[in-house]
Amino acid sequence: MEERDVRQWCMFMHLSQFAGYLIPLAGIVVPIVLWQLKKDESTDIDAHGRMIVNALITFFIYFLIAGLLCLVLIGFPIIFVLGLMAIAFPIIGAVKANEGVLWQYPLVFKFL
Repeated sequence: MEERDVRQWCMFMHLSQFAGYLIPLAGIVVPIVLWQLKKDESTDIDAHGRMIVNALITFFIYFLIAGLLCLVLIGFPIIFVLGLMAIAFPIIGAVKANEGVLWQYPLVFKFL
């Protein structure tokens, strides 16, 4: 696979997280499906896919904790910040992927 194609696939995987704004759960399913389809063709695609899945799992945990903290009213600012991060990180990741760089999302645990 050409380097340009690898970069485009990586960029699409990062940006596909926004599909959830159009179709419920698509922001989780689409990046995972794209990663599973192309991970054997490039180690870069595999690395980006792993980063995205780790970010999805981590943000789920963060939102769950923040949701519980909303019961005592301190979780609302946390949810706001997490929402901003959930918008900014995929965009930054997509730009970096298009440049050929694997950008590690900050505050993300490595599960995979």
